Amino acid sequence: MSHGHHAAVKLHYQPALPLGRGKLCLWLFLSTEIMFFAGLIGTYIVLRFGVPAGTWPAPHDVHLQEYVGAFNTFVLICSSVTIVLALEASKQNNAGLAKFWMILTFALGCVFLGVKGYEYKEKFKHGIYPAKPHSRIYEKADLYYVQGVRLTLASQRDALTARQGRLQQEGKSLSEREAEDLATLNDLLANLVQWTELKAVREQDTVMRRLAIDKMAKAIYPHWHIGPGTDEIKDAYVASLVREEEQIEKDLVTVKDDLQKAQQEKANLEKQAAPPEKAASDAPSNATLVALQNQPAAGQAGGSPAPDAEQRSKVLAQIGKLQERIDGLNTEQARMQGRTKMIELLKEEKDDGLAHKYAQFHLPMVIPSGNMWASTYFLLTGFHALHVLVGLIAFVLVLLYRLDHTKSHILENTGLYWHFVDLVWIFLFPLLYLF
Repeated sequence: MSHGHHAAVKLHYQPALPLGRGKLCLWLFLSTEIMFFAGLIGTYIVLRFGVPAGTWPAPHDVHLQEYVGAFNTFVLICSSVTIVLALEASKQNNAGLAKFWMILTFALGCVFLGVKGYEYKEKFKHGIYPAKPHSRIYEKADLYYVQGVRLTLASQRDALTARQGRLQQEGKSLSEREAEDLATLNDLLANLVQWTELKAVREQDTVMRRLAIDKMAKAIYPHWHIGPGTDEIKDAYVASLVREEEQIEKDLVTVKDDLQKAQQEKANLEKQAAPPEKAASDAPSNATLVALQNQPAAGQAGGSPAPDAEQRSKVLAQIGKLQERIDGLNTEQARMQGRTKMIELLKEEKDDGLAHKYAQFHLPMVIPSGNMWASTYFLLTGFHALHVLVGLIAFVLVLLYRLDHTKSHILENTGLYWHFVDLVWIFLFPLLYLF
């Protein structure tokens, strides 16, 4: 049996990877970048979805606008299209058209960075950024937060008061804006911070103390969640202010009645303790107490009929206690009236809060997990923005060449890097803006 002869199979081996050295180096670089961003994004996912429900800030809580992020996403997608068009034009040896598409890609990248710069400015404007030793963001409404608000306002009040003293020595005065700020600082300290501190101290119920501090936190920086139930939550907050105002008005009536009774009782005691010739006085002066102390005792030469020394001392003690009570009632009345005015302001600013109205005071804010959010947000978007900037620098260098078919490999490598940058943003956008 004969066997046919078969031709030997010749195998051809590629001496190296079917990639140019430039593209190979770029892929090695991108592999490290993929692992880097995978680690960052994975860490963010663990932090974001590992916290208890409702304790991670929603986008509007931190002044992150979804439509701005969507616009930036659209810009980057368009830039990916234009750089592909530039590559195709270069392969067809149309250098002019390739340069046009590259310039458009560069412009779109600049727009992306400009929008990101605007977002950063808004975050810094509202105090949403990581800082050491402590930023303006507090994780929860507690006594430490109240203390932070007090220290912030007091330091600015003291600085303006010191400046006022220096100017008075020079025969000058504060500007109208500074004088208004000083009055506002005193108002906030007395009728917002101090009122909350007293409520937290006097309330026996732990829940009521917590609600008092929480009401102050909402007054400064309200962040109403968007969606079903938003109006109900806001209405409940306003209703609590209305109930507080009504209770204060009732307490004011009681205080005014007590004040009137105390003043009448004091007047009667002063008439009882005064000498006969002074008893008919319609308006006893503040010097009555001093005059009573200097009166001679009954039966002394030149003396007039009056209570004996022991009885007079008792009457004077009663008058002193009444005066202390009157002073306390006057202080309480002024405090309640100041709080009533503050409540009216809080109802007017229920949407934006005092942190927005008095932005110059840099009031601390309560944002659950806000510091962690700020740290991760600036870390992720900051590194991405840095990569976008590197891409723009590469575009400038590419535009120095004549982009004919001989330079198409440069455009291809540059486009590959730019597509990676766009892909990273495709992951960042939903994570940061939508969840």
